[in-house]
Amino acid sequence: MKADDPIARFTRWFRQEVGAGTNSPETMALATCGIDGIPSVRYVLLKQADERGFSFYTDIRSLKGRQMAQNPRAALAFYWPRRGRQVRIDGSVERMTANEADEYWATRPIDSRFSASASHQSHRLKNREQLVARVAQLRRELKGKEPVRPNYWLGLRVVPDRIEFWVRAPFRLHQRELFMRNAGRWRKTLLQPLGLVPIETVLHRNRPVFG
Repeated sequence: MKADDPIARFTRWFRQEVGAGTNSPETMALATCGIDGIPSVRYVLLKQADERGFSFYTDIRSLKGRQMAQNPRAALAFYWPRRGRQVRIDGSVERMTANEADEYWATRPIDSRFSASASHQSHRLKNREQLVARVAQLRRELKGKEPVRPNYWLGLRVVPDRIEFWVRAPFRLHQRELFMRNAGRWRKTLLQPLGLVPIETVLHRNRPVFG
């Protein structure tokens, strides 16, 4: 592994979390912003990471889908507390091909495919029973057949131009390494620390106040 290859480092870190039995290490925060300038963040699941970028799948009619259509930029964040590691990723957003979406769709549990086909993600719902009824109706309509991938259910890829690796250290002297891509090449810079407080050193007086 090259020391200046952030994708290879991410892959190594991720595999270490998988090997250590970390629960859902693929969970990542996804931040987007539409033309109104109002940011939005939620958790999604990473499905592939390689030299092309970081990929996930969604209903593009959702809030995040609409925001990324208006403003094709996004930020991702992973945090793995076992080793005190965080990875932050900023980049442009591109749609994956229909063939890629079809291939992944076929690997999903059948119940998940029915749910995705029946739901209009992020749109208002009168009650949960209404959605359950839609799924049941779709099952009856298909008469035992599997649902075909809807054309609005696609893969999106965040193509990174900035990747930061953060490692927890005592007394907030965290290690931060920023990789920035320019003309296809990555360059590394060290950043001064400021980040998450080590959980084992948090005192009662440092905890947030609610209400």
